[in-house]
Amino acid sequence: MLEILGNNKCRVRFIPDNVEVVVDKGTNLLDAAVAGGVRLNASCGGFGVCGTCKVRIESGLVESIRSQVISEEEYARNIRQACQSTILSDLTVSILEDSRLDKAIQIREREKHSGVSPAGWKFDPPLKKYYLELPSPTLQDNISDLSRITRGLRQKYNLHDLDVDFDILKSLPWVLRENDWKVTVTTLREPIKPEMKNTPNPRIIRVEPGDTREKNYALAIDLGTTTICGQLLDLNRGTVIAQSISFNKQISYGVDVIARIAFIQKPGISGLKKLQAAAVSSINEIIDELINQSHIARKDISHITLAGNTTMTQILLGLDPKYIRLSPYVPVAKYIPPVKAYTLGIRVTEHVYLYTFPSISSYIGGDIVSGIIAAGVYQTDKLTFFMDIGTNGEIVIGNSEWLITASCSAGPAFEGGGIKYGMVAINGAIQDFEINPETLEPEISVIGGVKPKGICGSGLINVIAGLLEIGIIGQNGKFNTGLHSPRVREGPDGYEYVLAWAPETQIGQDIVLTEADIDNLVRSKAAMYAGCHTLSKYVNITCSDFDQVILAGNFGSSLNVEKAITIGLLPDIPRERFTFIGNSSLSGARLVSFSSELLDASIKIAQMMTNIELSENTYFNDSYIAALFLPHTDESAFPSVMERLRKNRTYGR
Repeated sequence: MLEILGNNKCRVRFIPDNVEVVVDKGTNLLDAAVAGGVRLNASCGGFGVCGTCKVRIESGLVESIRSQVISEEEYARNIRQACQSTILSDLTVSILEDSRLDKAIQIREREKHSGVSPAGWKFDPPLKKYYLELPSPTLQDNISDLSRITRGLRQKYNLHDLDVDFDILKSLPWVLRENDWKVTVTTLREPIKPEMKNTPNPRIIRVEPGDTREKNYALAIDLGTTTICGQLLDLNRGTVIAQSISFNKQISYGVDVIARIAFIQKPGISGLKKLQAAAVSSINEIIDELINQSHIARKDISHITLAGNTTMTQILLGLDPKYIRLSPYVPVAKYIPPVKAYTLGIRVTEHVYLYTFPSISSYIGGDIVSGIIAAGVYQTDKLTFFMDIGTNGEIVIGNSEWLITASCSAGPAFEGGGIKYGMVAINGAIQDFEINPETLEPEISVIGGVKPKGICGSGLINVIAGLLEIGIIGQNGKFNTGLHSPRVREGPDGYEYVLAWAPETQIGQDIVLTEADIDNLVRSKAAMYAGCHTLSKYVNITCSDFDQVILAGNFGSSLNVEKAITIGLLPDIPRERFTFIGNSSLSGARLVSFSSELLDASIKIAQMMTNIELSENTYFNDSYIAALFLPHTDESAFPSVMERLRKNRTYGR
């Protein structure tokens, strides 16, 4: 029997998900979709300028603001932007195929890495469990319950000067007596900070009845802008027992951190609470999946280590990121003390602390500190260029002696954002591309082996490199318009190349690459290369001086180095110097969960790293302009690419 709703309530049904939500009349349709867990894209953060959250109103009434991204033909078919639509009645809403965020995200790690990792670290988790069998009190030995615990730890395990969570005192009397004074004590150590002369005292965070030492688990989480990855760790054996990945639900409020900060500043919407709730909900789904995979009891998880960029970390903790976006770009704090995870809404027991990696600056966050740990950059004498390619585009240059870093503000093109048929690397995304130089017919590879519905960032690089190599596009990124092929044509947005005809796709439309798409990718790669060039200049080296280049992140793992060098994203140096490390942010979080030594290293690395702010750097701006060419205006910086272009080019000069 249907629930009888009041006059101010509306039932909204989303298809084909078959999800129903009940919301107040006047609720924004995008908010209703997010509340129902419907995976709807919204790259611009709900400002109505991108058109990625298009839906079709099958029945019911909405009030919509008409924008230029909705054509007259679409409007006549009841297609609306969810972010610009207000619910006025019960609705049935269809999510369009190209607006959907697929749940099946690909983790495409390289099968073989070069073995870069921190050297010689000791397995010594900061969270430990100790079993005690205590004598019961007598008139002759009637010290307090807590003193009995600390005395037992001192006598049996030589643990001194312990701090104690107040929360354990609430249940301590009955816990001790429930199992005849046989208990397991859990302690947690914080990292050594620069102002400390000694190792911080372990903190007693839990006392359980009986011997629970075999049930000692922790979580490592990478809180990414686009995706969230989690691992369930066995702290007794130093192993990963489950892994999961999902979209960060914040993506429905903006594809990048700038869009999300802007969303938070919109008046009257409680934007910070919405984005925090979205992140927490995503993390909870990851935890639920890890528990389902492993059949581990939730109560046996005792710690969380989380790596994320500065904005993602502050939003998760409920800290307003407003001033991250405004000059002089100041975060709330670089080091944030561990916080009880349940106070944020994370579904774990009350004793679990959440440790977040220290940030370096507004745009260099704990995910990069975590990545430097995972790659062992802070230990090596090799001059290293570390690159985490993504929306923010963070880079680090240095070794064990010094580290210098910057964020390149690459934009969302590497994640498929700002591209007409762009999408993240999920099933249906074009990821690889070859072209017949005689017929100009493409051969595409699609993730999942299904019909294509768009193109992901790595696919975009491969397509543009392929078109450049045979001369379908010039070094200025413009199409050769003298070609006689139906694949190269003038479309509504200018000249374009047809990657797949409508009958061959999931979306029933031609999937094309436009000159505007190429421009977006060129701007992104120019920011990354200019960042590298600027940092190198700052320390008086050149790109040819790098002993190794470490590519991090899931995007880096899917990158074709040769194609990336062809378009000028990566420096033209010997290919054997390039190494893929995969999700270094998650790897670092896992390692820190396993080693107190590496936990301390996270603070040391944060202190070592010097941040260079590029947004107002004149040399960076000049380098960026110079890099707005394929591969670069300075052809001498890409000798192997230019030789190949001159040799392989079929069309044009």
